[in-house]
Amino acid sequence: MSTALYTIADLHLSTLDATNKSMEVFGSRWADYITRIENNWRHLITDSDTVVIPGDISWALSLEEAECDLKFLDSLPGKKILGKGNHDFWWCTMKKHNAFFERVGIKTISFLFNNAHEADEYIIAGTRGWYNDSDAANAPDSADFEKLTNREALRLKASLAEAKRLKQLSPEKEIIAFMHFPPYWSGKASDSLIELLKEAEVKRVYFGHIHGNYTIPQSFTFDGIEMNIVSADYLKFVPKIVK
Repeated sequence: MSTALYTIADLHLSTLDATNKSMEVFGSRWADYITRIENNWRHLITDSDTVVIPGDISWALSLEEAECDLKFLDSLPGKKILGKGNHDFWWCTMKKHNAFFERVGIKTISFLFNNAHEADEYIIAGTRGWYNDSDAANAPDSADFEKLTNREALRLKASLAEAKRLKQLSPEKEIIAFMHFPPYWSGKASDSLIELLKEAEVKRVYFGHIHGNYTIPQSFTFDGIEMNIVSADYLKFVPKIVK
């Protein structure tokens, strides 16, 4: 059976009644979005496929609260690789995640965190990233931008190091990066992250986080790297195939 790689970010799941954080309050674009995600996913994705979800997966505030959303994802076809977003407050250590998954029977989900994965013809690397604009309207006032960007650079460096190791074993495979925040947006770049991507010869980055503007190009190029927006609402809740 042939395999394919897909991606979609910013699912913002809220399948647990107690969470009550539906994105439908943000307008008609989000109407019945969880049902649309499920229907589109089941129409496209097979069990042999892989879907990368680079952040803002669940509105849950704890791993236990996220169980309902994670089991929803686990019930969908294919393997899922999750990256962290700025709203994933349920995110814990990998040790806690793996123990929790074993306890509740989640089988098809893994994480992109200081590591890399192989899927189809690709090697998957990435990290959350951080705001490239400390003056952005939604940037936290209390955030230490230098500290947080440096930490994300270290995580991306670790992920790309593993990706390069895997590429030595499979040189025909392309390293592609998945991030939650765009490493370049609106005229401003996270220079340390861009340099790491260039050093690893990454030619494509897929990111989420951007909402509300549906007229901008889905893909653009910065410093030789193709940048692709894959926020769920931008994609009309249809997972995007990576070709």
